[in-house]
Amino acid sequence: MAKDYYDILGVAKTASADELKKAYRKLAVKYHPDKNPDNKEAEERFKEAAEAYSVLSDPDKRQRYDQFGADGLKQNGFGGGFSGQGMSMDDIFSQFGSIFGDAFGGGGFGSFFGGGSQRRASNRGADLRVNLRLSLEEIYSGAKKQIKIKRYESCPDCHGTGGSGKQTCPVCHGTGEVRERVNSFFGQMISSKPCYQCHGQGVVISQPCPTCHSEGRVKRDASVTIDIPAGVQDGNYMTLHGEGNIGARSGETGDLIVIFKETSHPVYTRSGHDVIIACVITWPQAVLGAELEVPTLSGKVSFKINPGTEHGKIYRLRGKGLPVLHGHRFGDQLIQIKIDTPGQPDREEKNLIKELYQLYSKKKNLKIEKFTP
Repeated sequence: MAKDYYDILGVAKTASADELKKAYRKLAVKYHPDKNPDNKEAEERFKEAAEAYSVLSDPDKRQRYDQFGADGLKQNGFGGGFSGQGMSMDDIFSQFGSIFGDAFGGGGFGSFFGGGSQRRASNRGADLRVNLRLSLEEIYSGAKKQIKIKRYESCPDCHGTGGSGKQTCPVCHGTGEVRERVNSFFGQMISSKPCYQCHGQGVVISQPCPTCHSEGRVKRDASVTIDIPAGVQDGNYMTLHGEGNIGARSGETGDLIVIFKETSHPVYTRSGHDVIIACVITWPQAVLGAELEVPTLSGKVSFKINPGTEHGKIYRLRGKGLPVLHGHRFGDQLIQIKIDTPGQPDREEKNLIKELYQLYSKKKNLKIEKFTP
């Protein structure tokens, strides 16, 4: 009788991707071989659930299965899942292990149960993170910066080997892992972790290097040059591959992650790719109009303000803002007009203002308007 993959997972034919994942996770935990040692039936149920999920989690396979059943999957190169196809338990872990990461604290399904195989711990060095402060001018034009960092580099005395006399680790027997039984809400299970004796390397050094104490690396000062493109924003980052810590005993080198931090500017306020400044003018300039010279990130420019300009009016200088990262356009510069009201006019100014006051008093009455925030 043909297999019913929906029945195997215990879901309806209209089940969503999340419902399929949840059902498979539940069955995989229940029938995992490490929970059911020497139980062939449980192992077959485990493989059967994996086969069902491999089909129903793939939209193309699921559509063909719904139309033609399991036999339809054997056509056009779809394959028939795990059972009977020469797939091992390792294949199941490698293909579906990632969906169990959240359930086991990010350690993954395979690492919690032992993974069905013994895999040596990664010998990659740790990544480094640094914050790099940039001025708005540097962001506008791009910059080349040289920074100082401390990182692990290959030991100059043993050239990264850690010493001489490599031997198979007597604790993990070369696997790089040790296992222990742990109690959890699923019952008693097997946990795998890097070997405490060889730190996951599978080998120990009988004659360790006195400089690095068999690590094969030492911490040193380093200088790194960074080419910063124009238009970055606060919080953007750049990954420099191979500029982090080197792994123990000539392991792979990690990355250097540079996070950009924009410093406060004394004049400009940034809004996306636009920059904003305030320009304080006199009352006569606002009334009669004026030609002003203002700074921009690319140099000073002249622009005209219209007669009768009101306090708070915004003028826009097209293309005078910040460049778009990896683009070919620029934001704008916005200029907010502020009108200066003299607090202590001199005698001449006071006389002129009195004349204007008398003139305006004849022409205009007090005007009341609705407040607009």
